[in-house]
Amino acid sequence: MNILVTGAAGFIGFYLTQELLSRGESVIGIDNLNDYYDTSLKTARLQKLAAQKNFTFHKLDLANRKNLEQLFKNNQFDFVIHLAAQAGVRYSIENPHAYVDSNLVGFVNLLECCRHNSIKHLVFASSSSVYGANKKIPFSTSDNVDNPVSLYAATKKANELMAHTYSHLYHIPCTGLRFFTVYGPWGRPDMAYFLFTKAILEGKPIKVFNYGRMQRDFTYIDDIVEGIIRVMNHLPQSSTAEDGSKIPPYKIYNIGNNQPVELTRFIEVIENCLGMEAEKNFLPIQPGDVPTTYADIDDLIQDVGFKPTTSIEEGIERFVSWYKDYYKIV
Repeated sequence: MNILVTGAAGFIGFYLTQELLSRGESVIGIDNLNDYYDTSLKTARLQKLAAQKNFTFHKLDLANRKNLEQLFKNNQFDFVIHLAAQAGVRYSIENPHAYVDSNLVGFVNLLECCRHNSIKHLVFASSSSVYGANKKIPFSTSDNVDNPVSLYAATKKANELMAHTYSHLYHIPCTGLRFFTVYGPWGRPDMAYFLFTKAILEGKPIKVFNYGRMQRDFTYIDDIVEGIIRVMNHLPQSSTAEDGSKIPPYKIYNIGNNQPVELTRFIEVIENCLGMEAEKNFLPIQPGDVPTTYADIDDLIQDVGFKPTTSIEEGIERFVSWYKDYYKIV
């Protein structure tokens, strides 16, 4: 198969592309290589991908409609896995235009290209942030998600609505994946586990928001990738509702560990793996943040037979080992 992966130099895109290539697929990756975080990490990921056959990379911004259309014209893609986005909840408060350009304009451009090029299945990244400060847990895809608490979350909810519209109008099979706090080696340096590890090793205090009273459904990267590939190969089907109306080939899944972990326990695991204790600076919750995330994954288990299994202890140990090796820490 010929697969387009957007955001291929990003954390999830890098792992997904590696796994697809290992399974013998042909992958074209695109990324705008923006400087939201250290671009040297993105470059290092790309170097590992470039060493493998059947991989081609194009530096391309989704907001550039002309270049994106040309890419689709030159390549007959079977599947599109859309992972490119301006990430970060708090950064969306500081720099809203970056989210409009990438997450809204870029996504419309991609939908249009899928529409005009007979794509078999568009799988796109949504986020657990769409649930906002949802009081009902675990979070279910049947829950109302009309109350986002950050612009980032609002753009992800908008993506789901836009994809549903294109699926309805043009019968494009579309599946959105609400990821829950993805972590692991080669991860994003702006994520808490990365910042905690760096600070502890440097003997600096860590910022513990909401006074440690946070829970996150931390999901290891290998589990995320396995979920994406299983969903990619499970095309949503059109159907007819009881009232006779047509239901488009569109589906939303949660991909989370289905096992929330207290932030204090998370920090304790990092401390154990490092053999060092953190100096903690307890602070109030930040704007745009939510106290708890917890994924209901019953649909994922039922439809594709998959449930994440990596424990936080195992996942953090792998991350710390990679971190020390990558940054050459003895």
